[in-house]
Amino acid sequence: MNTAFHFDTLVWDWPIAVYLLLIGISSGMVIIAVLLKRHILVANAADDGVIKATTIIAPLTVILGLVILIFHLARSWTFWYLMVFYNPHSIMSLGVMLFQIYMAVLILWIIAIYQAKISDIINLAWVSRLVRLIAKGERGLDIIMIFLAVLLGVYTGFLLLALKSYPLLNNPVLPLLFLASGLTSAVAMAILCGLMFYKQSVHSPSLAFIHKLELPLIIMEFGLLAVFFIGLIFGGGQKEVAAATALRGFWGAVFWLGVMGLGILLPIALKLLCSERIKFNKAYLVTMSAIGLCSVFILRMFILYAGQMVMA
Repeated sequence: MNTAFHFDTLVWDWPIAVYLLLIGISSGMVIIAVLLKRHILVANAADDGVIKATTIIAPLTVILGLVILIFHLARSWTFWYLMVFYNPHSIMSLGVMLFQIYMAVLILWIIAIYQAKISDIINLAWVSRLVRLIAKGERGLDIIMIFLAVLLGVYTGFLLLALKSYPLLNNPVLPLLFLASGLTSAVAMAILCGLMFYKQSVHSPSLAFIHKLELPLIIMEFGLLAVFFIGLIFGGGQKEVAAATALRGFWGAVFWLGVMGLGILLPIALKLLCSERIKFNKAYLVTMSAIGLCSVFILRMFILYAGQMVMA
């Protein structure tokens, strides 16, 4: 247990896994919210619980994630350098640029969603004119927002991909795997918030749509994991050693029980075996959503720690 969390080749530890989880939730929730706005809710999106949750959680998780990252830097007080001096050859610097653009557009997108409410609360002519101007570009903001959210989702994988000396992390499937698992965590968070904080019906249009996404995302995640490890095993050399090391011992048990068992096999089995009445039971949905969030965090912990155990 001690050597699983403390070894000579370890560079990034568990706070980075929390950071990766938070960014994945923000990215995934925005993607889901845009799909809901454009194809399911159409009108009155501002009154939907999932949309409300997204407008709070999406910016909050990014801010919290960046705070974690800042305090994890060797010299935390110099973090502002990254926000001012950009280096196009640094994946970290490119990430900071993406975060800044993402947050700026996210604020405009939220203003467009709540245009009527903002005008009612702040009864100033110039504010109303500005809000109406932003709201005119709502469709364009949706497109830009989903594009930026996808970029943010894959960026978390590219961040680890940049650690070229670690064969398991230097894997081109990693960005897609993190995007898919980020969507899984977003589905779980959206269901939890919709049911627990906004008291939505389990049969509401938004929750019914999100509920349908669960199985396809789990299957996609399973497929990407299979490709991820098959590529390593057939890559030979240190790649094969990295895969073998990751799939046995403490982190092997974490993968087989936490990722495959808890995150993939259990949800698939329950989806196939449970009746529709149970599947749309509030307690069942809340429990499965909590399990989904835990499994995504376990996956990030596994990739982060097991990925740093073998160097090229």
